Amino acid sequence: MPPHSRRPRPGTPGPVLTWLPDGRPADVYSAPCPSRQVLDRIADKWTALIVGCLSTGTKRYGELRAAIDGVSEKMLTQTLRSLERDGLLTRTSHPTVPPKVEYGLTPLGRTLTGPLAAIRDWAEIHINEVTDARARYDS
Repeated sequence: MPPHSRRPRPGTPGPVLTWLPDGRPADVYSAPCPSRQVLDRIADKWTALIVGCLSTGTKRYGELRAAIDGVSEKMLTQTLRSLERDGLLTRTSHPTVPPKVEYGLTPLGRTLTGPLAAIRDWAEIHINEVTDARARYDS
């Protein structure tokens, strides 16, 4: 296969979107492609909810925990660290007593707000259809 082409794949009608530093095209359908790890991160439910909460501005840890019903401290902490590592949010510590830590989206993280809002909206709009389909399948 020529270096600047890729095999046709589901859901991607257009040309290559990004080339990796080693000259290969980014391809989430390829197991070793690092874009697969990014897809895992952004497809996570906690990521979708945290990005949604931070889309309105910076929040403290307690505000995020209160806004996202059902998230454990462990999962919130792990997800926040992963999002910071991936460059999607910033963690800012203020030298006050008691310490104040705020989280906010980076410019890269803000690029996710629209796509993840669409997914959250889709889930809320179509929940009854999904629930009905599950009931039909299970019966």
